[in-house]
Amino acid sequence: MARYTGPMTRKSRRLGVDLVGNDAAFEKRPYPPGQHGRGRIKESEYLLQLREKQKARFTYGVMEKQFASYYAEAHRRGGKTGDNLLVLLEGRLDNVVYRAGFARTRRQARQLVVHGHFLVNGKKVNVPSFQVSAHDVIDVREKSLEMTPFIVARETHGERVVPAWLEAVPNRMRILVHQLPVRAQIDVPVQEQLIVEYYSKK
Repeated sequence: MARYTGPMTRKSRRLGVDLVGNDAAFEKRPYPPGQHGRGRIKESEYLLQLREKQKARFTYGVMEKQFASYYAEAHRRGGKTGDNLLVLLEGRLDNVVYRAGFARTRRQARQLVVHGHFLVNGKKVNVPSFQVSAHDVIDVREKSLEMTPFIVARETHGERVVPAWLEAVPNRMRILVHQLPVRAQIDVPVQEQLIVEYYSKK
């Protein structure tokens, strides 16, 4: 299962957005890496579009081919392609685990899912890209409840705001998916219309 394993702070600085969340190194040096990082770069239309695509890709930890597949599916669906794309990305199981506060980062959430610690509607799911649906019930497996990440998640619950489309039940380590999000509920700093423009030219 391919994924980007390189330095995320470097990517954050290149794209101008904290991809990790509370990244102290990014806050300290919020300019592009490299010896010319503080120089002015001529920002073409294509560069702006590419940057937005990369922001979304690295935020959700998706490789290029898979991201293109998400875009194709978003385009196939009715409504706004950009909105559909973000809803598909938000609906990934690893993202839902992260949004509910059961993991500190999306990377950690991905790892927990891959290791088989979650049940969706009573069935074990170890695929991070699994698409959740409205009214799904996601539980931490009973055997996994006393693992350190989940103990920490219970103790720190409330430090991060859980979006309204989800409900976290920390004492049972359960996530309730009330509905899939609408664009207004997705707080990623991405201009999805630029991503649509990027793919429309390909």
